[in-house]
Amino acid sequence: QVQLAESGGGLVQAGGSLRLSCVASARTFTTYAMGWFRQAPGKEREFVAAINWSGSSTQYADSVKGRFTISRGNAKNSQNLQMNSLKPEDTAVYYCAADGRFPTVVAGKGDYWGQGTQVTVSS
Repeated sequence: QVQLAESGGGLVQAGGSLRLSCVASARTFTTYAMGWFRQAPGKEREFVAAINWSGSSTQYADSVKGRFTISRGNAKNSQNLQMNSLKPEDTAVYYCAADGRFPTVVAGKGDYWGQGTQVTVSS
């Protein structure tokens, strides 16, 4: 069974940085689009960023543009999310997602999801 494993979450002060990573257990994900979503307590899950299989196309939520950067890992079956200038409102569980189609990932309808990693930003 294919799995997505996130890592890199933690506690950071406002203005700080964190780097999240997600690795897929199958090499077939080198041709999959991948993305990040987040869910804060009491709120619905929301789109954060997505990247196509080659890394040539990315999309970001307005709330993170200019602060977060999504990239593919060297092995291509992974992705990273560099989060800078973090704000308390970025506090959430961050989920990795993957699908064969980029628009499907962006829409939050990907076939594959990770378990999530907690990001907490203190003020």
